[in-house]
Amino acid sequence: MKNTTMHYAIADLDVVLDEGISTYASMVGPERRYILKVRDMPAEEKPREKMLTAGPAVLSVSELLAIIFGTGSKKEDVLAMASRIVKEYGERILSRQTNAATLSQELDIPLQKAMQVVACAELGKRFFTENPSASPIIRTPREVFDYLKDMRDLPREHMRGIYLNSHHKIIHDEVVFIGTVNSSLIHPREVFKPAIEYSAAAVILAHNHPSNDITPSQADIEVTKQLIAAGKLIGIHLIDHVIISKDSFVSVPAEY
Repeated sequence: MKNTTMHYAIADLDVVLDEGISTYASMVGPERRYILKVRDMPAEEKPREKMLTAGPAVLSVSELLAIIFGTGSKKEDVLAMASRIVKEYGERILSRQTNAATLSQELDIPLQKAMQVVACAELGKRFFTENPSASPIIRTPREVFDYLKDMRDLPREHMRGIYLNSHHKIIHDEVVFIGTVNSSLIHPREVFKPAIEYSAAAVILAHNHPSNDITPSQADIEVTKQLIAAGKLIGIHLIDHVIISKDSFVSVPAEY
């Protein structure tokens, strides 16, 4: 395994790639648990009434999302849907989504509701845009682990792409895949398309192991080799692939 105290060096790769490869397939449905339906709750505990009487600060993210949705679907009550979505994606990851169609498919929710999530996230970005000069700088696997603390308790595997400029500053961060890592499902286009869109100099991949066993699988190693090779072709350096658990991390040994 790679030395997790190493410092990243961003290579200058000036080459051009032709056409990408096909999009990934999403994995099958989430685990579910019973959540009290809104109609069964005391009036003062319903999200809308709570907001009116106590203000938005007392509401959970799930309750706020339920207010945005307004109604559920034929399969789920609105609060059950909102709670499942937050549990599946995690709060910070959810706020970074830009593709409503993909979100709808991955979370099994109506497209209109996925569009509401994406629209709210975009409004939040526009209202509270951070100073670009304050963007986090990532130079080591430890800094990747610290930055991605929201991934540590997710119940399913999520693969994140962290996109850096030539000064190691994060210029973009998004989920590129949900489900068990497999080289036949994760394709270079999904990883490098955002890198091209945001003019990134380098990419760091990271995914969580809900089992808390951070030992890289053969699939983890194969995916890393495949993406390093693709990155060299298009001139964007994949500088690391970090596996994260609840309290530890490791870099995938691409040299195997």
